[in-house]
Amino acid sequence: MVLLGTLVNGLCIVLGSALGLFFTKIPERYKQTVMNGIGLAIILIGIQMALTTENIVIVLLSLLTGAIIGELINLEEKLTNAGEWIQLRVNANQHNKHNNIAQGFITATLVFCVGAMAVIGALDGGLRNDHEVLFTKGLLDGFVALVLTTTLGMGVMLSVIPVVLYQGTIALLATQIERFLPESFLSSFILEMTATGGLLIVAIGLNMLNITKIRIANLLPSVVTVGIIIFIYQLFI
Repeated sequence: MVLLGTLVNGLCIVLGSALGLFFTKIPERYKQTVMNGIGLAIILIGIQMALTTENIVIVLLSLLTGAIIGELINLEEKLTNAGEWIQLRVNANQHNKHNNIAQGFITATLVFCVGAMAVIGALDGGLRNDHEVLFTKGLLDGFVALVLTTTLGMGVMLSVIPVVLYQGTIALLATQIERFLPESFLSSFILEMTATGGLLIVAIGLNMLNITKIRIANLLPSVVTVGIIIFIYQLFI
């Protein structure tokens, strides 16, 4: 079954988030300390991912073009409005700042979707029916979802939708992707997309620590533009 790994990954996120909801009523000082710890760990994960780049120029151009597109369409505001719309209908306690669905959704989606394991695991599932990578990723995501949900709330669970759609689409189209795109392009894309996404994850950690207020969602298009830039780079260089 091509989508087995993706579905298991999604189930782990749901279960982890559901367990996390039981720990949302812990004292404020515990939550703050846990949030700081999560922020530091997320920064470390992002740095490790960012350092995998083999061409910093591609990463820089991806972030620049992605930022321009994100600001033009004001993606941050659209996602925030969507999250608030959901929050008004799902959460009766609208004033609970620790149940920010928009923040939880954006943060968890980035953490779960951006990275080599998501892409490689989905490709392995689609091309070779090998789901070991996604099974491993599912266990990791489930634990991260549990921890994130204790501080960011219900929005973390909603991230399962883009995760399943993203990985499922890659798995279903894996044969066509391999047929039309050269292996060198796929390898470079996975590498540089991981590095670009790693910097976005660093930004998440910095925001969680209240060091910065980076509009992360407006940088999200860079994860797509990195593929276009790599294509142009390989075409002319």
